[in-house]
Amino acid sequence: MRGSHASTVQGVAKLNQIIAVEKGVRTKAQQDLTEAQRGLQKPALLAGISRTYQPKDEEGEQLPPESTRVQVQAEDVLRDSAAALTRLFDVTATKDWTNCEARADVTVEGRVLVAQAPVTYLLFLEKQLAELHAVLRKLPVLDAAEAWTLDPSTDAWKTEPVRTVRTKKVPRNHVKAEATEKHPAQVEVYYEDIPVGYWTTVKFSGALPARRVRELLDRLEKLQQAVKFAREEANGAEITDQRVGDAVFGYLFG
Repeated sequence: MRGSHASTVQGVAKLNQIIAVEKGVRTKAQQDLTEAQRGLQKPALLAGISRTYQPKDEEGEQLPPESTRVQVQAEDVLRDSAAALTRLFDVTATKDWTNCEARADVTVEGRVLVAQAPVTYLLFLEKQLAELHAVLRKLPVLDAAEAWTLDPSTDAWKTEPVRTVRTKKVPRNHVKAEATEKHPAQVEVYYEDIPVGYWTTVKFSGALPARRVRELLDRLEKLQQAVKFAREEANGAEITDQRVGDAVFGYLFG
């Protein structure tokens, strides 16, 4: 990403040229961001399951295992979203640094994330972070009713195996009245559930723990406050290449 960004910006010498570059980068970033988040709108792609069957008796019916892989990982969507926005953040920074002399640091918990930002870029950050806040609030959260652990082999969250009984209905006869010389026996047929095997089920999910979502929202809200403070502090050429996207998303999604 750094290489493609540098090749675009270094060849630009005037402000009107970087503005033209920014328009195309902004359009592509929005398209990439929409594509990255499309999977989150389909809960079935976030869910996975693995089931194996064991008959109760050796001669019992054999059933094949069932499995569905998690196709969308929320953490992957975060990374793709960051990748889509990083170059846009950088190109816009290059334009705004050139366009404005008023600057201020964006500082969170004593750490300078964006140094000497022009007020125009701070306005841009405010808008983007507000949109990102709406995205984070829609992140899928793991079902609190289950106990989840991270599975290194699938990079997904999974539950402990749960064993359930598979039963079959077997007909039984109930003699209501014994046979006599004049009348046959009165027999009633009923069905009894008889255990024939066991299902062992493990659930998988690409969603996030609630604490992870809270942590991301907390970081974002702190950054939003820092940007507002920097904009208020700031007062309202040649292009100087700026790189801020990696620092911002390294903090938000790190």
